[in-house]
Amino acid sequence: MNEKRSAIMRSSQAMLLALLGLTLGACSQSTDDLDRYISDTLQRSAPPPDRFEPPEDLPSHSYPSGLDRDPFSRLSFVEPRVSAREASGPRPDPNRRQEELEQYPLDALRMSGVLERQGERWALVRDPQGTIHRVREGNYLGQNHGRIVTITERALELEELVRTGDERWQHRSATLASRE
Repeated sequence: MNEKRSAIMRSSQAMLLALLGLTLGACSQSTDDLDRYISDTLQRSAPPPDRFEPPEDLPSHSYPSGLDRDPFSRLSFVEPRVSAREASGPRPDPNRRQEELEQYPLDALRMSGVLERQGERWALVRDPQGTIHRVREGNYLGQNHGRIVTITERALELEELVRTGDERWQHRSATLASRE
C-alpha cells in the first residue's frame, strides 16, 4: 500500500512541476510590443481642438427700485398674522366653561347607547377610562370644540370648530358612531 501511495505522490509531484514549468515558460520578459505601441502613440499628432465660440452677452436685468428687503436677511414665506379683531368668521367662545368630555380626542370616545325620557333624547358616551357620561344636543365633546347637533339611534352628529390658520376658524362636521 505504501508503495502505491509513494508512486502516486511522485507522479502528482511530477505533474505539478511540469504544469509550473509550462506556466513560467508562457511568461516572457519581452515588452517590445508594448514599447513599440507607446512610441507610435507619442509620435502621432493630436487632433485640432474644437473651434471656440465666445458666449453671447446676456441682456442685463434691472431690479425695481422699490425693493427694501435686505439681501442678507432670511426669506420668510409665512403669511402675515391677522389680528383677532381683523379675522372674520366663526370662533370659539373663550368665556364658555369646558365640559368634561372636551379633554379627550373624539376618536378616544365611544357612543354606548341612547336613552329617551319625556321626549328628550340622551346619548351615553364612554370615555377612555370606561366612565359612561350622559349627553344631549348642545353639549360639547372632543378637543375641537365639537357641539352635539343631532342624536340618532346609531350616532352623534357634531359640528366642530377647527383652526385653519392664524386666528381663523371654520366649521367641520364630525360623527361619533355607535360600535356596540
